[in-house]
Amino acid sequence: MVIGGGPAGLMAAGRAAELGERVLLVEKNDSLGQKLLLAGKRRCNLTNAEPDMEVFLSRYGKNGRFLHGAFSRFGPGETLAFFNRNGVPTRTERGNRVFPDIPDKSCETTPGGAQRVLDCLMLYCKKGKVRILRRSAVTALKVRNGRVERIVTNVEELSADRYILATGGKSYPKTGSTGDGYRFAAQAGHTIVEPTPAIVPVKTRETWVKLARNFNLRNVRLTAAVDGRQVDQRFGEMEFTNFGVSGPIVMDLSSYVSDWMKQGTVTLTLDLKPALDLPTLATRIDRDLEKYRDREFGRALTDLVPSALIPLVLELSDVPGDKPVVYVSPEERQDLAQLLKNISLTVNGLWSFDHAVVTKGGVCLNEVDPATLRSKLCENLYFAGEILDLNGPTGGFNLQMCWSTGYTAAQGARLESVVN
Repeated sequence: MVIGGGPAGLMAAGRAAELGERVLLVEKNDSLGQKLLLAGKRRCNLTNAEPDMEVFLSRYGKNGRFLHGAFSRFGPGETLAFFNRNGVPTRTERGNRVFPDIPDKSCETTPGGAQRVLDCLMLYCKKGKVRILRRSAVTALKVRNGRVERIVTNVEELSADRYILATGGKSYPKTGSTGDGYRFAAQAGHTIVEPTPAIVPVKTRETWVKLARNFNLRNVRLTAAVDGRQVDQRFGEMEFTNFGVSGPIVMDLSSYVSDWMKQGTVTLTLDLKPALDLPTLATRIDRDLEKYRDREFGRALTDLVPSALIPLVLELSDVPGDKPVVYVSPEERQDLAQLLKNISLTVNGLWSFDHAVVTKGGVCLNEVDPATLRSKLCENLYFAGEILDLNGPTGGFNLQMCWSTGYTAAQGARLESVVN
């Protein structure tokens, strides 16, 4: 029995059936893969083409070593081969992100990448004659003498020889990801590492961020610090929001924010001009202001920063926007250079699970066998996907974790069947 019809659950069910098992997939929603359909803005970034496996696993942080066994059985290469041979050609884009290759995007009847992936998995399960129960919300696991005896749903009680929990985390709860699996795992005796939002926008104490909300900043550097001590850094794209900051580099750093906030005050420093050192930028500012020496200060910044950012720069600068450029002092010019290299933000929280791509935390990995994904506390219980204390950055890493753990859990459950 597989509980949960997301990417990990569908992979687990399909693989178990392919191995000759009779499989029942239990899903509480009317349809399967609701969160999968949102992946990669519906394009479905299904894996990453990073060739170095050690580098790949390092993207999951200190818990990445847990995935060595699962990736050795079904890693990114096996994922690509699986989808390619099952009718989903792929293409690799910037950042080694792998997407389904949709030949005619202009055709309204052509399904998006996420739908293609879901259709592929559904067909995989259909070929294996997986029985699917929809609208069957599991309410409890009944455990006795270190084994799951049965599950209780909203309509009936069901039993199986082996169980795979693939209920996901708590992100995007409207898709059914409400953290139910943590409660079931706890009923089997498992420790749950506190779930927190990950790959999520960050809230800041500063309210001036709204002056440039929704403007996409490119090629900027963002440095995170705890009580003034630098802890991480990203280069790429970000944006301001009404309540803080978002975008790819912010979302990647967000996975660590909850831990950092327990250690002290978390600040983010934005460098709008990372390609220029401070003296070079100061020279550039002098040149631009000389070029527009007949203008007011605010109107002289058009070559230096995008127009959408000028109100924000003026808010943070001590120079009035209507001050004639000819009266802007050398000290004020130097301060402007410092500002463009060091815009400081104070983090005061994360957005909710409603806005998070994935969940950080979950079933403690010390209590799960990495070779088979079997519980060390409950002999016929297995785990797959986001329910585990595993999460990676954007770029296909989280879906790859689902494919690998779903496949490995099915293999592990089959192994128990053969041994017994």
